[in-house]
Amino acid sequence: MADAALFIGWGQVVRGREERALEVFNESVAYWGGLQSSGKIEDFEVVLLAPHGGELGGFALLRGSADQIASLQFDEEFDRQVTRADLIVENQGVVRAMINEGLASSMSRYQGEVGELD
Repeated sequence: MADAALFIGWGQVVRGREERALEVFNESVAYWGGLQSSGKIEDFEVVLLAPHGGELGGFALLRGSADQIASLQFDEEFDRQVTRADLIVENQGVVRAMINEGLASSMSRYQGEVGELD
């Protein structure tokens, strides 16, 4: 079971780049599917948000082991995909995340550190 993830969030498409944004979005989803098929990640989920007045328009959550996620962050093709998307959307961010057992481990460390502050 995945214990780590990458959260890839994005905002609005740069005006005038809408058609290209659709192409890059579809390429990204295909790329993530390829990562899953090849075992480089366990799975992924794409979420589009309804208009809400905030900066976040949608996100993808790529799930895997800590090792899978760590190696992905230094993968040249992954970096190329992120760079392409960054040229057509506002406020893109890629953030390491903890899920499942990784979340439990992170919270345990946090609780231990809080205890040290008393």
